Amino acid sequence: MNYADIKRVDVANGLGVRVSLFVSGCTHHCPECFNPETWDFAYGQSFGQAEEDRVLSLLRPKHIKGLSLLGGEPFEPENQEAVLHLAKRVREELPEKDIWCYTGYLFEPLAQGKVGEHSRALLEQLDILVDGPFLIDQKNLGLRFRGSANQRIILVQESLSQGQIVLWDDSLD
Repeated sequence: MNYADIKRVDVANGLGVRVSLFVSGCTHHCPECFNPETWDFAYGQSFGQAEEDRVLSLLRPKHIKGLSLLGGEPFEPENQEAVLHLAKRVREELPEKDIWCYTGYLFEPLAQGKVGEHSRALLEQLDILVDGPFLIDQKNLGLRFRGSANQRIILVQESLSQGQIVLWDDSLD
């Protein structure tokens, strides 16, 4: 897997101060995507052990709330294995940190394991999933943590355990 960027301080892609990994590769090609250079799977640099270690190191300070996974597309089948490995390490080494993920895929096929070999396993590592493609006709700059009204902010663990979508309520945070 390649990555476009590792942001050591990000306050736009989830609650609190976060570390964000922007992976490369996306087949959705949403019109007016904010990051079209990351559609190319070869864009950026190779994501290996050193980069994974760097992400974990950046997550360690107490003021960092968690990790955000964006792209490109973290759930592209070609990216799932590397993203899953990173998410599992975060869970094992830094269980107090939360993990947000942005995807153009919908929760339901991910939960059913229909998007690549590791979609369900990766989903199980997440706290929050912002799902759905960016739709220019539903663009809304007033929405928190998403770009278009069709996108949902999903509490992943609650949704998996209840067998139905449980949406995040930003009035509670």
